[in-house]
Amino acid sequence: MTQPAARAKPGAPPIHEQIYARFRAMIEQGQLSPGQKVSSLRALATELGVARGTVQVAYDRLLGEGYLVARGPAGTFVSEHTAPAQPARAKKPAVSAPPLPAEGAPDNIIEVDGGSPAPFQMGLPALDEFPRKLWAGLMARQVRKAGSLTKPAPAGYMPLREALAAYLHRSRGIDADAGQVFIVPAYTASLALTVDALGLARESAWVEHPGYPPTAQTLKRLGLPVCDVSVDQHGIDVAYGRAHFPNARLAVVTPSHQSPTGVALPLQRRVELLDWAGERDAWIVEDDYDGEYRYRGHPLPALKSMDSGGRVIYCGTLSKVLFPGLRLSFVVVAQSLVPQFELACRRTTHGGCPELLQAAVAEFISEGHFSRHIKRMRTLYARRRALLAEALAPYAAEGFVVHLQDGGMHLLVDVRDDLDDVVLASRARNAGFAVHALTTWRNGAPGRRGLLMGFTNVRDRDEAERLVAELIRSFGLHTG
Repeated sequence: MTQPAARAKPGAPPIHEQIYARFRAMIEQGQLSPGQKVSSLRALATELGVARGTVQVAYDRLLGEGYLVARGPAGTFVSEHTAPAQPARAKKPAVSAPPLPAEGAPDNIIEVDGGSPAPFQMGLPALDEFPRKLWAGLMARQVRKAGSLTKPAPAGYMPLREALAAYLHRSRGIDADAGQVFIVPAYTASLALTVDALGLARESAWVEHPGYPPTAQTLKRLGLPVCDVSVDQHGIDVAYGRAHFPNARLAVVTPSHQSPTGVALPLQRRVELLDWAGERDAWIVEDDYDGEYRYRGHPLPALKSMDSGGRVIYCGTLSKVLFPGLRLSFVVVAQSLVPQFELACRRTTHGGCPELLQAAVAEFISEGHFSRHIKRMRTLYARRRALLAEALAPYAAEGFVVHLQDGGMHLLVDVRDDLDDVVLASRARNAGFAVHALTTWRNGAPGRRGLLMGFTNVRDRDEAERLVAELIRSFGLHTG
């Protein structure tokens, strides 16, 4: 029960009056039932931190008025003859929220709940190969520093911003100083920060079609009308966007490895996109979610590296490179935009990632572990990608054909025309596989059908063959 205060505030009734009133109310309202035993004098006095005599005064009054009865050594009880003076308070109906819109349906949910990763889960690095011992040492070193436990700077930990600026210059050709780098907890926070800093709410935005579902979902929640711009064999079709959505002020693209088709945006399309932004006073968000992983040739330079007009907002992630629980992403902007982004960080919750984690990552990068880890993962992922592709190859005759792209962390498996990829993906999920339908990434519109499958945590040939065989069985098809 809710107990009265141990000391009466000035002007409040004496403690024994509070005890009496509370017990009487609970009996009358049915919260204490007839025949129910109540606390002993000693127990209640100890619980409330008051003298035993204070409780005795309240109990004596309750006994005298017939609310309680004393039964010697057995204790004190609520009187059997005491009926509630008023009905017990009716329970209010549980608060409920309106159902999620269709975009929240399982088909459109990309993130998977915590715990062991499901087979073929996308966007997940090889957790079995993460250097845990090294990371534990870095974390232990940082936790001994008082600064790592303080409230983080809104724009991010400066040593991490410096380390990222240096890394991006070497690896992605981006010329930016630390002040142009902003640390955020996730890709969706990158979008929110950009929309806020640039005042883009209610402005139309191009998104790739098909494209990463959380992009359109996040923009809609931020108040931007979303314009689906078709993707062909060369990436986003800039001419289509110009013709159909001429008033858009934002384009969100994945030029290094289009999500989900895997194609790279060629030079001509990149120039067309930059020209469009300059002409329309528009902005481009470059989502470089897995640009480090290219298996033929060198990683492509970022679109941001060509951005002489300062129109590209570069978004990257550390969570897909290191581990998802890190929840660290970053945004790189033109020098002229720094004041607007700094203000947006200070007045909202876009930033503020734990400094302890930021400090550990900063050392991981500055000591060279990050570059070595990426190089090692690139080799590992190329091997695991080949293992999954080889395990799928025997099923090509049944209508499941893999088309390998030059990079990325997932495979796109084409499905024959008479099969419904949404149904197949649903059956696979019911069997425990984190497989996605390409049609879902196109908002259900007709077009190419396929299945999206992550390969980064497929450890060996036997596991690849076993998982693929179980996946095909889950479809419930006759495969000869």
